Amino acid sequence: MEPYLLPVVFLAVAAAFTLSASAGFGGSLILVPTLALLLGTKSGVALAALLLAFNNLVKVYAYRKTLPYRKAAVVIVLVAVGVFLGAKLLVSAPERAVAIAVIVSFAAAFLIESLDLTRWQRGSSPVLAFVSGATSGFSGTSGPLKGLAVRGLGLDRLHLVGALSLASLVGDATKAAVWTEASLLTGKDYVVTAVCVPLMFFSTFLGKRLNTKIGERGYSRVFWAVMVGYTGRLVAGL
Repeated sequence: MEPYLLPVVFLAVAAAFTLSASAGFGGSLILVPTLALLLGTKSGVALAALLLAFNNLVKVYAYRKTLPYRKAAVVIVLVAVGVFLGAKLLVSAPERAVAIAVIVSFAAAFLIESLDLTRWQRGSSPVLAFVSGATSGFSGTSGPLKGLAVRGLGLDRLHLVGALSLASLVGDATKAAVWTEASLLTGKDYVVTAVCVPLMFFSTFLGKRLNTKIGERGYSRVFWAVMVGYTGRLVAGL
């Protein structure tokens, strides 16, 4: 990475990690396109996964009192399996088809949320978890699907953020491991990540503070704003 790019990377990291800690997810919405633009698609997606994996360790620590291990276990395992397969295959599926599928899933989920069809939403969580992992493995972000999979567990706000943090940690760590083995991540990427550790702590605890200030209604708005952001990015890429 060229030295003159570091300030841009640090700014993107701070914004991404603050959003991620306040909503529980969404860091890749900022980080993946920024790093892909600066470093190239594969290198950017890989470095984003590494940065997010380490940041999610900090998030898990920050939300350690509201981590629903038992309730989220199935979703987390299925996310991990999906991520592993997606990261290995990487470009096996057409990105356009994946983007369309995610957009349709988001639109359906928004309708379900509006009509309060919680029984269907909860029943679909395992399927959404696996597909979100696979999507994340070859596109760098599982945004809407992961959010919907965890939201379908029926958790309160803080436990929802805890579950999203756990699922994100497992997914990003799996991607980072696969892509390190494939030489998409090098020692320089780990050095950049180490330099960003202070930003991870600052941004994570700032995001957590924002989360506790906005209340349930405000959190719901932030959650769906992130979802719309993900979907808008997918639409723009079609």
